[in-house]
Amino acid sequence: MTFETISRVPVGFPVERVLPHPRLPLLACFDAGRPAVHVLDREGGRLAAVGADLAEYAPAAPWTWHRRQPAAAWHPDEPLLVVANEAEARRWTPAGLSTVDKPAGAAYRSLAFGPDGALWASPSARYEFPAWERADVVDPASGAVGSAPLWDTGVATHPAGGLVATLRSNQGASLVLFAEPGGTLRDRALILDADGYETPVFSADGRRFAIRGNAYENSLEVFEFPSLRRILATTLGRPYPGYDEVDDEWLAESRSWSDHNIAYEARLWIGTPAGTLVEVDVDGEEAVEHELAGGPVTALAAGAPGELVAAAGAELVFLTVPTGEPDAAPVAEFLAATAEAPAGETEFRRFDGTREWDTDDLAEVMTAEPADLTWLQLQAAMNTARRDRGV
Repeated sequence: MTFETISRVPVGFPVERVLPHPRLPLLACFDAGRPAVHVLDREGGRLAAVGADLAEYAPAAPWTWHRRQPAAAWHPDEPLLVVANEAEARRWTPAGLSTVDKPAGAAYRSLAFGPDGALWASPSARYEFPAWERADVVDPASGAVGSAPLWDTGVATHPAGGLVATLRSNQGASLVLFAEPGGTLRDRALILDADGYETPVFSADGRRFAIRGNAYENSLEVFEFPSLRRILATTLGRPYPGYDEVDDEWLAESRSWSDHNIAYEARLWIGTPAGTLVEVDVDGEEAVEHELAGGPVTALAAGAPGELVAAAGAELVFLTVPTGEPDAAPVAEFLAATAEAPAGETEFRRFDGTREWDTDDLAEVMTAEPADLTWLQLQAAMNTARRDRGV
């Protein structure tokens, strides 16, 4: 066995996501029953709860089970958590809870902290049209609000530092974008089919990253970094059968998988509805399933180096697993091979995991096969329509 259980801690509420502090023994646990975030210590002691008085989630209708969770982010060094729901944004520190000032009308769906402690918040409400055009940067000392490029879902920091990855989602195709922390976006992006993905998860050494999604099925993809080459693509459970073939059985099976069920140390770990952890050796193309016990794995995250935190049943399970040392070389290679994105941030060189598409390549696509990804089929259809209209 390649993991060891450190402790099992009862928490008394269903957990659908675990967000460990990057350095301190603190956890933000998302309540599966209502839009609340609980602040816990490693012994399960509840230090605070944001939104615990809010109404429970309504029963999920077909295609709407991705509910509006609160957004939350830990400060990189301090015991400070910011949580935003549709009504307000709240700050927790050991001194207690307080309200975060934000622009009028802002209903932040995504939060992250920069290495300098600035709060990154998206989308911005300071632009009349389009509403999702920009994001905010909030100075923690003065409260001053600046402007930033559009991003969503979350921000992943490379284990060696010096680079962050985020998403710019679109129903036709989503982009994984890269930037130096607090800097300009780079001109090379990874293009993904559809939308509904979760924040990228880097391996402990930073030479791989995994992405869970999407809005249609429980996809799981692993990419090399900095090449962005796809080395694993699979579906957890049954693949999406097509709109006309979706039935109650498929929906129930699909919803049984957590959206937040992967962690990446030396190897990739996947939590399952059967209450097991799957250890994936991506290089060796092998997977080993381990019994965790306690109930379905509803959340999984990496805490301190070599440590996993899993939610199973009404417990948090702390585990030790093999890890690796962060490698700064991939960051340097990526920055050397890319440049700052052009003005307007739309002319990215797009890599689909297999090949790169520049603007001219995309404009010339006129045909696509049924097996091609949806975004490529849409691009071909739009180009053909423009050609036929003489545009």
